[in-house]
Amino acid sequence: MLVEIRRPSRGWKLPAVAGVASVALGAGVGELVAAVIAPTSGPFVVVGAMLIDLAPPWAKDTAINLFGTGDKAALLIGIGLVLLIIAAVAGVAESRRSPWGMVIITVIGVVGAFAAASRANAGMLAIVPSAVAAIAAMLALAFLLRKLAPAPAPEPAPAPAPAPAPTTEPAPAPAADAPTAATVGRRRFLGWAGGAVALGALAALGGYALQAGARAVTAVRDAITLPKAATTATVPAGADLAIDGLAPIVTPNADFYRIDTALAVPAVDPADWKLRIHGLVGSEVTLTWDELLALPLGESITTLACVSNEVGGSLIGNAVWLGYPIRELLARAGPTADADMVLSRSVDGFTASTPLEVLQDDRNAILAVGMNGEPLPAEHGFPVRMVVPGLYGYVSATKWVVDLEVTRFDAATAYWTDRGWSERGPIKLQSRIDVPRHGRPVAAGSVTIAGVASHQHVGIAGVEVQIDDGDWRAAELATAISDDTWVQWHYEWADAAAGSHSVRVRALGADGEVQTSRGQGPVPDGATGLHERTFEVS
Repeated sequence: MLVEIRRPSRGWKLPAVAGVASVALGAGVGELVAAVIAPTSGPFVVVGAMLIDLAPPWAKDTAINLFGTGDKAALLIGIGLVLLIIAAVAGVAESRRSPWGMVIITVIGVVGAFAAASRANAGMLAIVPSAVAAIAAMLALAFLLRKLAPAPAPEPAPAPAPAPAPTTEPAPAPAADAPTAATVGRRRFLGWAGGAVALGALAALGGYALQAGARAVTAVRDAITLPKAATTATVPAGADLAIDGLAPIVTPNADFYRIDTALAVPAVDPADWKLRIHGLVGSEVTLTWDELLALPLGESITTLACVSNEVGGSLIGNAVWLGYPIRELLARAGPTADADMVLSRSVDGFTASTPLEVLQDDRNAILAVGMNGEPLPAEHGFPVRMVVPGLYGYVSATKWVVDLEVTRFDAATAYWTDRGWSERGPIKLQSRIDVPRHGRPVAAGSVTIAGVASHQHVGIAGVEVQIDDGDWRAAELATAISDDTWVQWHYEWADAAAGSHSVRVRALGADGEVQTSRGQGPVPDGATGLHERTFEVS
């Protein structure tokens, strides 16, 4: 009689582990290969950068609102989690319906290679890290699934010999805790899977250790002594009210907001940096780092703001910048009469469209090399960035800038204007309440209400506060540094009674504009509305 021997099902959990371990190994190997041959083409970085490029404006704003300046870390974590899920699916699919698991991993590799090849300044080797990562993951998956294969069915046993005569001593019973063959096999498999994950982690750490370029640029930056400013900027007495909880008049570098599209901070050696000015000009201009530092650099204090800043948000900061006027460099190039826009380009391919007249008037639109008395921090554009008063950063504040193309708005578009944002981006009149903190109790009696207001390149004429839907009351302004910076303000509420209260603020522009109460989100040209806080008086 024939007996069917049924192989036990391995389930889905261990194949899923095999998929996760394999892709973890492949990702680590890909990062190591990238560090050796294409430092800017690591699989995580290129895929993350592609997702940033493809993200619609609402997704970008959602990420910034949820995670603030930690949006890039959140993106990388999200990519990792999604990759783990896909890897688990690939392991199960390969176990049950080979070769579909390998197909899934191949698709992951193709996506990474495409993302790397589509980046600005992608070299011929840009696709190699993702390709190697996919190959390593597939080899690891095949190996681990072989370790999971059930043992071959046993050969039919020969006919049993006649049973021996019974003895008086019973045979010894197996130990109660003796591991079964399945348990031993599972432990060995998990050991192999853990080893694959460990190798992937070591490879990734090795890739980090080999990223000497970024650390070398950091060392160069730390060794730079900026030239003495030909003109200096000072903060006048009375500009900083020194109220506890109120933003300082000059934002420290470590606290300055960072919003850009660079998932990995570009490492640009000043010795290799050049700026090209071309397009609709009489003659092209090329400027090196040494030539820029040899020019009469001047200090200026300018407030920058991100277009994604919600009403009352923190994506705004004020700093002392050292740089050279862009208008002087444009004058060398001689823009033609029909030009109306400058398309600035970062070393990583980001572009911004700035109205030509803004870069030619008397405002302190500069190529900045210093920030608050030191070379630009890497994440803020080292070695050179643009600083332009009066415009949101997405159309003006290009970091790691290497190219200025004089052109026309009807002939060229920029990174964020291609994604639905307005093409010119003048900063809106805005104000914010810093103290009292939202929801925090304060003592009855005299309560200080304070914050900042700004209308870059226009100036602030006044600030008013409204308590509990009452009349608008004039606040007292601190001394303004200039029309291109924010100004602090405060109001002393002398008779605050116990209970829950609300306060609103609105700014008055030097041009007569009154900050609107009409609420609008950041898209397409900046948020509007009045900042409001509630607090308890006890």
